[in-house]
Amino acid sequence: MRRVSQVIVKKRLVTVFFVGMFIFMVIAGRLGYVQFFLSDFLIAKAEESWSRDITFEPERGKILDTNGEVLVGNQSAPTVMVVPRQIKEPEQTAKNLSQILDMSVEKAYTHVTKLISIEKIHPEGRKISEEQAAAIQSLNMPGVYIAEDSERYYPHGSFLSHVLGFSGIDNQGLLGLEAYYDEELKGEKGALSFFSDAKGKRMPDMADVYEPPIDGKDLKLTVDYQVQSIIERELDIAQAKYNPDGAVALAVDPDTGKVVGMASRPNFDPADYQKVKPEVYNRNLPVWSTYEPGSTFKIITLAAALEEGLVDLEEEHFHDSGAVKVDGATLHCWKSGGHGDQTFLEVVQNSCNPGFVELGERLGKEKLFDYIDLFGFGSKTGIDLEGEGSGILFKRENVGPVEQATTAFGQGVSVTPIQQVMAVAAAVNGGYYYEPYIQEAWLDPVSGEVLEENEPVMKEQVISEETSAQIRHALESVVAQGTGRGAYVEGYRVGGKTGTAQKVGPDGKYMENNHIVSFIGFAPADDPELVVYLAIDNPKNTVQFGGVVAAPIVGNIMGDSLRAMGVEPRKDGLEKEYAWPEEPLVEVPEITGMDKEDLSRMLMNLEVEVSGEGTKVVTQAPEAGVKVPTGSTVRVFLGD
Repeated sequence: MRRVSQVIVKKRLVTVFFVGMFIFMVIAGRLGYVQFFLSDFLIAKAEESWSRDITFEPERGKILDTNGEVLVGNQSAPTVMVVPRQIKEPEQTAKNLSQILDMSVEKAYTHVTKLISIEKIHPEGRKISEEQAAAIQSLNMPGVYIAEDSERYYPHGSFLSHVLGFSGIDNQGLLGLEAYYDEELKGEKGALSFFSDAKGKRMPDMADVYEPPIDGKDLKLTVDYQVQSIIERELDIAQAKYNPDGAVALAVDPDTGKVVGMASRPNFDPADYQKVKPEVYNRNLPVWSTYEPGSTFKIITLAAALEEGLVDLEEEHFHDSGAVKVDGATLHCWKSGGHGDQTFLEVVQNSCNPGFVELGERLGKEKLFDYIDLFGFGSKTGIDLEGEGSGILFKRENVGPVEQATTAFGQGVSVTPIQQVMAVAAAVNGGYYYEPYIQEAWLDPVSGEVLEENEPVMKEQVISEETSAQIRHALESVVAQGTGRGAYVEGYRVGGKTGTAQKVGPDGKYMENNHIVSFIGFAPADDPELVVYLAIDNPKNTVQFGGVVAAPIVGNIMGDSLRAMGVEPRKDGLEKEYAWPEEPLVEVPEITGMDKEDLSRMLMNLEVEVSGEGTKVVTQAPEAGVKVPTGSTVRVFLGD
């Protein structure tokens, strides 16, 4: 029995030993796992519990024009942050902050005594001036920190405001390009981390950790600052002269779809957007608004008829009696009594409604609406801007003879300005429909290196190059000899089309003496580099015709823009036919080298400004061959 007992004891001892060894191995293994595999994680968690972060906002990427002009930049705007547990004299600290930040002492005291690790003083301490930041730092108050921050800066005020949009106090994009490209512009936050114990006291043996912010990428636009400035100037003049309900202007490169300029009225300063009503800043009219296009839409009907071979502009004639009956309805021409007998080229020049009704009938409903769809109407263009509209077209099953006829001359359908421009761009650039875009490239904010570049997207060819050439010729004749003469620019070949559209009132009926007058032009007419669209909503104290109001403004935009773009003047192209009360321009003669006594004979219709001494003309300005209005001054310099 005793021997059996000893065996049992030994077995139990061995069992206890192995169990002990197993427990020891488990504990050792766990300690090793914690030591070698979880150490970094646990240290990080410990440091996280000790650390206090002062965030540093990244700078939003700048927005530049196509040539590098800064349209939206950043300026320093520090932010005040406090660590309440580090503040030694909360009453005095609150008093100091209240004086500098223009806030109540009670509110400041609430901030500096809040039971929180870090408190951001909002809103009085957000985006403060450099002077306020310096004043706070000079007091050297424990627990009060200045975090580097920035705010948006708009060096040109309301320039391109609806396109650029604006961002909020937390540097988040709220509207326009700021919102559309917010992810790329905003960058990534950084932080300064320091370590403190449970009582909030800094731990002196642990170094601060700084993680720098990553600034957002710079956005380079297709917009040309010079062209945009010209558009802004002309809209300001139009607003002062006509006091319209609104105005829209848009310029694109027809060979790429690049938006070169875009503006609308009323506008606003993005830095002070809170001072205007939301309906002012929340509507980028060139892509948002929809309205009947009027006669500018006739370009699409013309393109369809020419492409289908249904009309000969030079040889075929049409008689306009002033009205045409369609399915019992009488559709009038804008000219009382009509235009009489005319070629179809003159139908285009005169913007004759009955003539375009005839073209619409030749096309038929299906063909007409096929081309309307092909030119992008009824659907969004895909431009990289917020709030684009798609317009309104008749449903084909609801189109009868009257709807077909009115659609042919631009009444009863609703389009957006960007749809109009891209359709006409396709009609005159050889027939190629491009998707419009405004983001040209993303740039590195430090080096300026191109990180990503946008490329033109050609969707399809909608008409042939031969048809496009015929359209360009017809529309150049509209400006030289027809209703668009106000857009004629001496030295440049300009084509275009007027538009005068009635507005529909709240009762669903057309309003009296309340029109949207428009003009769409392009130049040079034989090889367009720019397409410009302008619409003025209800201009006051004037005859409401596109040729009277809108065409001259487009002429000003076109002439100055082409010169700014470096497009050389030319002397070929159609000569302008002047109508009363217009006066033909006078061509400056060659007077360099002429005797002083002969100047008055050579410059009978011009004023002369003489400088220098001598008997011979050494130089003259303007140079010979330039056409100027009667009575203009020619400056001459005399010498021997």
